[in-house]
Amino acid sequence: MARIEEIARALKEAGLDGWLLYDFRLSDPLAYRILGLPEAGLATRRWFYFIAADGEGQALVSAVEAHRLDAIPAATRVVYRSEGQMIAGLGALLKGCRRIAMNYSPQCAIPYVSRVDGGTLELVRSLGVEVVTAADLIQRFEATLTPAQLAGHRRAARHLRDIVDQSFGEIARRLRHHLPCTEFTIQRFVLGRIAAHGLRTDEAPIVAVNANAANPHFSPGEERDTRIQHGDLVLIDLFAKEQPPESIYGDLTWMGCAAATVPDAFARVFTIVAAARDAAVELIRSRVAQGGTISGEEADRAARQVIEAAGYGDNFVHRTGHSIGREVHGTGANLDSLETRDHRNLIERTCFSVEPGIYLPERFGIRSELDMTIEDGSAAISGGPPQQEIIPLLSRYAA
Repeated sequence: MARIEEIARALKEAGLDGWLLYDFRLSDPLAYRILGLPEAGLATRRWFYFIAADGEGQALVSAVEAHRLDAIPAATRVVYRSEGQMIAGLGALLKGCRRIAMNYSPQCAIPYVSRVDGGTLELVRSLGVEVVTAADLIQRFEATLTPAQLAGHRRAARHLRDIVDQSFGEIARRLRHHLPCTEFTIQRFVLGRIAAHGLRTDEAPIVAVNANAANPHFSPGEERDTRIQHGDLVLIDLFAKEQPPESIYGDLTWMGCAAATVPDAFARVFTIVAAARDAAVELIRSRVAQGGTISGEEADRAARQVIEAAGYGDNFVHRTGHSIGREVHGTGANLDSLETRDHRNLIERTCFSVEPGIYLPERFGIRSELDMTIEDGSAAISGGPPQQEIIPLLSRYAA
């Protein structure tokens, strides 16, 4: 299996004896993806799969579900019935190993990759093995994308950019003609345009007005809806991907104002947010172009320092960006030095967002989000040029 051989080479490079993958009741979907295993069918018992640095795979499965790992090659397959047999089998699996990787993160610093429970870690360590995080391996073997996936992501981002204009235009049309115009009705409109472009999404887009936009994950509904009126600030955060299961999301946030001109209070804060966004983008671009490395922490700090210098540090309440994959929040490096300390470098053939924001409770919130990819030694923005100013909807979109 070519994937196993490639993993083995990575293990040797990292000075590891192997990578122990483990699952109980679908507790680690990453293990299934990394091994190319189907998640369908009963998965009620524990299994282990060990990839050694010499390229040999070994499986340990329950007699109740002895078939569970049949789809992947294994030099040895040990079937256990009792707990004692499982522990003995695990000891045999790891015999001679000193240092291995598992899908966990010390102190849960990176929750996306922290899938192994504490008790299982205790069990493995009791066998005399040092366990280190597989965070970098996960990014390399689960979060890196094919050229086709990257191309599909870029198509999705371009469609989303079109939908932003269509949605802002719809708000302007409804206001001019005194038609019902609320967060929820525009959210439904955005969903309709996503479907019309042949895209799909697992979650509804965010449409938030004024103080609601100060809640980064606000979502309108029939029971929680706000009318969009003249002069209101409008945030639209939309995310979708093409239909095939392996497709990659696009994720954009744009700001509009339901007026012919944008008030200075809104424009001033947007200028700061855009400068923070651009600081992260330029640092990433320059490092990648020079063949250097850039960690998620560093990219986050580049944006955060701009907002802190402007006096809004406490109002930037989330990380600067997140990995993007088959789910809108992927398992690669996040642009984060706040919520977590993501030490991982942004690497070739990955996708991520850059989306700083300033949130002023009870007043308004502003976020500007774009996506970036790294491919062939170049970091590029997806979906067209980034937003440079809040769009005055009633003057930008004709009647």
